[in-house]
Amino acid sequence: MEVTLVDKMGSDLSVVNAARVSFAKTHTEFKEDQDERLIKYLAKHNHWSPFGHAQLQFHIKAPIFVARQLVKHQVGLVWNEVSRRYVDDEPEFYEPKEWRLAAENKKQGSSEETTEYSIIPAHTFAKQCYSNMLGMGIAPEMARMVLPQSTYTEWYWSGTLFAFARVCNLRCKPDAQKETRIIADRISALATQSFPISWKYLIEE
Repeated sequence: MEVTLVDKMGSDLSVVNAARVSFAKTHTEFKEDQDERLIKYLAKHNHWSPFGHAQLQFHIKAPIFVARQLVKHQVGLVWNEVSRRYVDDEPEFYEPKEWRLAAENKKQGSSEETTEYSIIPAHTFAKQCYSNMLGMGIAPEMARMVLPQSTYTEWYWSGTLFAFARVCNLRCKPDAQKETRIIADRISALATQSFPISWKYLIEE
């Protein structure tokens, strides 16, 4: 699985100035004491609009089942994904080495206990079926039906800093599915590098 920061707009100073414009004020340099206090106040009291002036764009590669969990987050975000209606490249599959056992509490999804199981035969069969169907002239938009949720997909995901903070505040939690949490954790790490002060206060401890 891969998460790459493609582009970003703004900085912690962008957030500060978006908030200070209410009083017709602006800072040309980030002042650690008062500007950090302002960001902390904005985040604590859910004044989200100043954080909407800072933006991030990611390119992400992950299995379909992870993508389908993350695409549920739509407010303040834009998503463009590769389409197997048009693309018939050889599929790649996510193949875990260990399989988590079911948890007693279904809301948890899985437990910390693991077992070994090889999914490679299933992937080999799915890939062969897909290839055979394409070889018969079947359209990729139909042949894709035989591919499992473990098939890798990729997408561009762009949005505001506040919107990605909402994603990470939900998907970085221990009760989120581990594979989805891996992607969210990487988004969070990259957001920390780009907006260290804002992200510190937007992310729930």
